[in-house]
Amino acid sequence: MVRINQLAKNLGFKNSFLIEKCQECGFVNIKHHANALTDEQVDLLRSKLVNGSEQDVAVKEKPATPEAKKVSAEKKDGDSVKAASKEAESTVRRRIPLWKQKAREELIKGRWKEVTKVSQQKRPRRFEKRTKEVVSKEKVPVLSKEKEEKVAIELPASVKDVSAALGVKAGDIISKLLIGHNVFATINQALDGELIEMIGIEYGVEIELKQAKEEEEELSLEETADRAEDLRPRAPIVTFLGHVDHGKTSLLDSIRKTDIASLESGGITQHIGAYRVETNGKSVVFLDTPGHEAFTAMRARGANVTDLVVLVVAADDGVMPQTEEAINHARAADVPIVVAINKVDKPEANILKVKQQLAALDLNPEEWGGKVQMIETSVVTKKGLDTLLDGLLLEAEVLELRAVSGKPAKGIVLEAHVHEGRGVIANLLVREGTLRHGDIVLCGQTFGRVRAIYNDHGKVVKEVGPSTPVAISGLSTCPEAGDKFYVIKDIQKARDIASKRERKIREVALSGRQHVTLDNLYKKIEEGQVKEINVILKADFKGSVEVLKKSLEEISTKEVRTRVLHSGVGGITETDILLADASDAVVIGFHVVPEDKAKSLAEACGVDVRLYKVIYDATNDIKDALEGMLTPDKVEHSLGSVEVRKIFKVSKVGNIAGCYVKSGKILRNSLVRLIRDSVVLYDGKISTLRIVKEDAKEVKAGYECGIKIAGFDDIKIGDIIEPYEIQHIARTLN
Repeated sequence: MVRINQLAKNLGFKNSFLIEKCQECGFVNIKHHANALTDEQVDLLRSKLVNGSEQDVAVKEKPATPEAKKVSAEKKDGDSVKAASKEAESTVRRRIPLWKQKAREELIKGRWKEVTKVSQQKRPRRFEKRTKEVVSKEKVPVLSKEKEEKVAIELPASVKDVSAALGVKAGDIISKLLIGHNVFATINQALDGELIEMIGIEYGVEIELKQAKEEEEELSLEETADRAEDLRPRAPIVTFLGHVDHGKTSLLDSIRKTDIASLESGGITQHIGAYRVETNGKSVVFLDTPGHEAFTAMRARGANVTDLVVLVVAADDGVMPQTEEAINHARAADVPIVVAINKVDKPEANILKVKQQLAALDLNPEEWGGKVQMIETSVVTKKGLDTLLDGLLLEAEVLELRAVSGKPAKGIVLEAHVHEGRGVIANLLVREGTLRHGDIVLCGQTFGRVRAIYNDHGKVVKEVGPSTPVAISGLSTCPEAGDKFYVIKDIQKARDIASKRERKIREVALSGRQHVTLDNLYKKIEEGQVKEINVILKADFKGSVEVLKKSLEEISTKEVRTRVLHSGVGGITETDILLADASDAVVIGFHVVPEDKAKSLAEACGVDVRLYKVIYDATNDIKDALEGMLTPDKVEHSLGSVEVRKIFKVSKVGNIAGCYVKSGKILRNSLVRLIRDSVVLYDGKISTLRIVKEDAKEVKAGYECGIKIAGFDDIKIGDIIEPYEIQHIARTLN
């Protein structure tokens, strides 16, 4: 038996490529790089790969015949267009997909003009005289046809980069994008790979897209082949998935013999926790992901870094919506599922019903002839916990999980935050290699030298190996959860790659900017981006233009205003849309409509075009938009008065004020002032509001409560806490 990943390394292929070939051979059970092949299947797969390689070589090494040379000559003289078309057609079909073949065929039939290369243009006379003698003695080398028809472009590439590679003016490319593809682009705007390939086809040039240097370096780090003799068994990474309040964290607590569930806000997991557990002389790494529907993305990230999934289903609730989502995440990650039917100690537990519901989702238990382990568990009675661990170790043995520890570490970021004393703390999962104190880590757009490594118990360690969850300090900024991290030797190299990634992301964000419309104007105002409305005005008559322009400009005030950038008579043209796109303006048409090309361009650029037949409709819309731009009046409204009667000092939390609501009420989200001797000492927000031990949204007069003020601990008995809220009252232009 040989695993797919081992065979792929031996043959020099990627795992995905080998899995695809296995499917072509009819090995339908091969879907994951950890699946194993029999010796007979390996022989069949090798023969298929060898035969495929021989066919490719035969195609590539076929000698050029005299007929082919003749066709080439006829094409050069322009006497045989059909032969050239047939040759170009066969070349395109070998190299590009069907949709590009059709585009190529249209171009070859005469729908395009061949662009003269800069190197083929006539040289200036002065240069000609100066080099006349040299040219007469030795022939000027002519670029081969293959080099003329194929160029390499590194992604990301702007219009300027494509222009330089093709030897075509940037303005011509911008015009072609606008007219042929309804894409308005500036000279420095980045283009996607598919669009670049289409431009090449239209100019008769085959474009080879190359990855950026930092991406190539990252791929080289990812695809370094490991020697079989260096591989050692590693601990399986297990993710707990399931519906909210089905007992995932409590079940993990029982396995880990800790009490984490009680520390979670509201008993719901708010982050991804990773823990390493020793059992029967072997290690298992557990990831506990949030089960609430608000954390779907985090749950998906947990499934994507795991080897096994424990699907927790409460015996009294059964399969719920988030249970099905968890199953889909596990299947998308292509990892085995072990079901833990939890809370079997409850009187209303119905284990048979749960198994039937899971069987309906193609999760058939082993006792019914299926392949899924379904283990009955209970946190209260500790039933099935050892059985669950044994089942996970059994599944891990089948997967034969191995990794190399004697190389630089690689892994995934689970989460990151900023600690007041330690700086940026990143929770990492080391997938392979060894992470050591002092290593240089590259992680997404950030980098840094590891200053400290903390294990899952919070203890400082010097180094950790594969399948180990840790927290590190020393990164420059917080990485994104889900980013891959690598240990590299050169800190300057890490700094360069991180800065390039940051610049690339910023360019993508800028290229995807959203234009102002009358619908999204209020959101733009809140972001502080707009204090005026730019308008392009077109109407059917000159008199209508003047009247409408005057009416719009009269709406303006000192705070907000309407600025008519351009006005004219006639339909809305492409020029109007281009001006609106460049100046972030709204186009208003009065008794006119946009031309077809202008309409398509507006849709592509996201320009807001408004058409009116009544002048008051136009002025009312602009007036409403301007009123939305006015800063609303803020009115403060007192909610009540709360007296501090006792102070509770809680370690790692701070001072909690035991209070009595004297009048009015206090809300969980209300603003508060702390008043002592009629002097306001602090103005801020509430961190926690509780009645006894339960979180409260509101506490009315006559009741006691506990209050933790965010960022403030200087509380004394007798202080007055005054809750209040700010009401925003909309203003009008009048």
